[in-house]
Amino acid sequence: MGLMARLDLKLLPVTPFAQNCSLLYDVETKEGVLIDPGGEPEKLKAAMDEIGITLKEIWLTHGHLDHAGGAQTLREDFGIKVIGPHKDDQFWMDDIEQHWARYGHAGMGRNVVPDRYLKDGDELELSGVTFKVAHTPGHTPGHVVIYNQTMKIAFVGDVLFRGSIGRTDFPKGDHAQLINSITTKLWPLGSDMRFVPGHGPMGTFGAERIDNPYVADDVVKHSQANTSGPG
Repeated sequence: MGLMARLDLKLLPVTPFAQNCSLLYDVETKEGVLIDPGGEPEKLKAAMDEIGITLKEIWLTHGHLDHAGGAQTLREDFGIKVIGPHKDDQFWMDDIEQHWARYGHAGMGRNVVPDRYLKDGDELELSGVTFKVAHTPGHTPGHVVIYNQTMKIAFVGDVLFRGSIGRTDFPKGDHAQLINSITTKLWPLGSDMRFVPGHGPMGTFGAERIDNPYVADDVVKHSQANTSGPG
């Protein structure tokens, strides 16, 4: 999938949850980053070898097992840094191994402590292209979204899906906070922004504002009307 003249994107579903790991890379230098390598590092290495990628960094949107589980092995194998998410998700990354075992997939992922946490307003860089960071709590307290407005692309993890939003029934999840993150951090980026979700197909913010049953403009207005009155 071509993003702009220099960078390209390949989606690599991993883990039993079919999590979208994003391989973002420079088509000329073949330098790249992996966003949310949740597991199956050998599969990811094979995909990178096929293109001839030199892996520079790993970027994480949040600490759930299916997004961060492969980061530690890849960091050791390539001698690179793991960046993100926000520090408030460290408790999730401390329990990746236990959580995979509970799902019946012991050994699928490993605990990880990032080399650098991210916060709202931070920037990341690949081949001279800058990506910005928005802290978007709700699905998890330390969730971040990584985006580039020129390329019209946002890596939203499990904040937003085509026709849905992230679950908030996990520890420290917060539905109202998630809705606020989407409407105040994502929607202002523009309706033409494309997004890569953690699961399922890509979409645009504009389409979600029209028909997403949780965060469409009409739904949010109705919800606000119901919660701001005297009764």
